[in-house]
Amino acid sequence: MTSQPENTLSIGEVLSMLKKDFPDVSISKIRFLETEGLITPSRTASGYRRFDTHDVARLRAILTLQRDQYLPLKVIKDQLDEKQEQAGLAVPMSSGLGVRPDDFRPGSGKIRLTRSELAEETLLSETLIAALEKEGLVWTNATGHYDEDAVHICMIAAKLAEFGVEARHLRSFRVVANRESGLVEQIATPYSHPRDRDAKARAQQTVRELASLFVQLHAALLRAELIKSGSG
Repeated sequence: MTSQPENTLSIGEVLSMLKKDFPDVSISKIRFLETEGLITPSRTASGYRRFDTHDVARLRAILTLQRDQYLPLKVIKDQLDEKQEQAGLAVPMSSGLGVRPDDFRPGSGKIRLTRSELAEETLLSETLIAALEKEGLVWTNATGHYDEDAVHICMIAAKLAEFGVEARHLRSFRVVANRESGLVEQIATPYSHPRDRDAKARAQQTVRELASLFVQLHAALLRAELIKSGSG
């Protein structure tokens, strides 16, 4: 029998610890976070995951940021990595209204889920996922799978559903996203010159910077409107 590293936990033991505060967490969710590079548990000689106190603390921070602030995984990873460098311990950080250009880089492409797997990962019914797809909010890639963006969108939709928000209520978000995506690409076009070999990279960076500014503007306007109406 392979000896286990001292003071470490198995994935099942970690799940039991987290379930009280995060009822929606699952083993597949923890594995997903590892695949995305947010946690790096050690492995035994037999290949079993072992989690130390730092791994568990980081997991708690990730799950808290997802639950309370609905942050994309790339943003969470950057925040925790930065905090770890500064203090040696990952804890939740406030996102404010900041959205950075790098948040709009393409995903890793490692996430390839069927509809049933997406439902299990996000705790949404397949019926609701189908409704989101009908409204153009999520879609499959060329291989017929859902990617990490679909996971993020469905997780937010799941939280909104708790407030009675249905897929049909979110249709306007897709309309706005389509319109603004076209505007972003139109503005970025002058930065792309056929004879400049660096033009593509410059245009892509311009797109990311514009996208982050658009999202920040949305957040700032929404906050201002809520404060003006007395709801904030």
